[in-house]
Amino acid sequence: MLPDLESLYRDLHQHPELGFQETRTSAALADRLKALGYEVSTGVGKTGIVALLKNGSGPTAMLRTELDALPVAEKTGVPFASTATSRNAAGQSVPVMHACGHDLHMTAWSGTAAWMAAHRDRWRGTLMLVGQPAEEGGGGATAMLRDGLFTRFPKPDFVIGLHDDDTLPSGTIGYHAGFFRAQSISPTITLYGRGGHGAMPYNTVDPVVMAARTVLALQTIVSRENNPMDPVVVTIGSIHGGTQGNVIPDEVKLELSVRTFTDQVRARVLAAIERIVNAEATAAGAPRKPSIALPASSTNAVYNDPALTARLAGALKTALGSERVVEMPAKMTSEDFSEYGRAGVPAVLLHVGAVSAEKLAEATRSGVPVPAPHSPEWLPDLRPTLTGAIEGEVSALLTLLAW
Repeated sequence: MLPDLESLYRDLHQHPELGFQETRTSAALADRLKALGYEVSTGVGKTGIVALLKNGSGPTAMLRTELDALPVAEKTGVPFASTATSRNAAGQSVPVMHACGHDLHMTAWSGTAAWMAAHRDRWRGTLMLVGQPAEEGGGGATAMLRDGLFTRFPKPDFVIGLHDDDTLPSGTIGYHAGFFRAQSISPTITLYGRGGHGAMPYNTVDPVVMAARTVLALQTIVSRENNPMDPVVVTIGSIHGGTQGNVIPDEVKLELSVRTFTDQVRARVLAAIERIVNAEATAAGAPRKPSIALPASSTNAVYNDPALTARLAGALKTALGSERVVEMPAKMTSEDFSEYGRAGVPAVLLHVGAVSAEKLAEATRSGVPVPAPHSPEWLPDLRPTLTGAIEGEVSALLTLLAW
C-alpha cells in the first residue's frame, strides 16, 4: 500500500485546511473509505467524518484522526511543500501548513482502514473510524460529540488515537498511562495606557513598557510560585501594540497559553496572572484596569485509561517487538482527544516516533533540538513513521476486536 499512501500523504500535505474548513480533505478521505465498503457519514461536527465497518457481533473500537492544519508558513524546502493560504476565524489571510503531522495521521488512518477491510477474517465487531475537524484549538471533538457522535452512531467500547512525536525514533510506538497531555487555556490580556508622541513619553502612560514588565513578571509564576511536582507552562505567544516607532499606543494585547494537568493548579495560575497583571498596571499608573478575557472553551487533559494502556502496550510489544514499543513521559502539549475519555469511554492516545534515530543522536550530541510539531520545519521521516503508525494501529485494533 505504501506507494499509494505516500501519494495521498503528499496530496494532503500540499492542500492543508484550517479547522472547520476541511472540506476538500474530508471529501477525499470519505471517498476512499466508501470505496473500501465503509458506511460513511460526512458533515458530523460541521466537517467531520464517521465511517463504520460492521463485521459480525463484538465490541466497537474507534480510531480517530485529525483533519486540520495550522496557520504556519512552511519552511521544510521539500518539493511538495504547502504554499496554501486561507482566512482564519478573524478574517485574516494566513499561510497554512500541516505543521503537526495530521497529514501523516490521516494517511496512516487510511492505510489502517484498507488493511482492516481486507482482513475481516482476523477480527469481529464494529470498526468506527472518525476524522475529526479542528483539533488545533478549535473544539472539534466537542463539536462532533454535540452532533451525536456517540448517540447517532454506536458508542464505542474503546477509543484510540495516534500522534507523531519528535522525541522517539521513527516507527517507535510510545505509551503512557494516566495523565499524558496537559490542559490548555488561552487568556487574552489587554493593557491600557495613554498614548502620545514618542518624543514625549513623560506625557503618556506607555503600555509597551507595561507589557514588557508584565511579560517578565509572569515568568515568576512558574519559577517562584509553583510546586515543580505540579507541572505548569505559561507562554506569551503573541504581543501586539502600536503602529510605528514614534507613536506610543493606547493599548497592548498579550495572548497567553497556560498548560497544567489539574483544575486546581490551573485556577491558582490564572489567579496569579490576574494579580500580577493588575499590579503592573497599577505600578505604571494605568488609566484603567487591564482586561483579562478567557476563551469560551479550553482543552482538558488527556487521561489514558491505565488498564487499556497496559493491555495495548503488551499486545503491541508482542506484535512489534519490545524494542519498538516504549513507555514515554507525559507532555505539556494538549489534545482534545481528551473529550472522548471524558464522555465515558476508555481511551488511549499513543505516539509514534517520527524522527530518524541518526538525527535524534546528532541532536543529543550537539544540544540543538530537532524541529518539533508546530514548527515550520516539521516533517516526519515518512516511510518508517507511516509504516510504524499503521502497524501500531492495526495491532491495537486487532487486540480490541479479537475473535
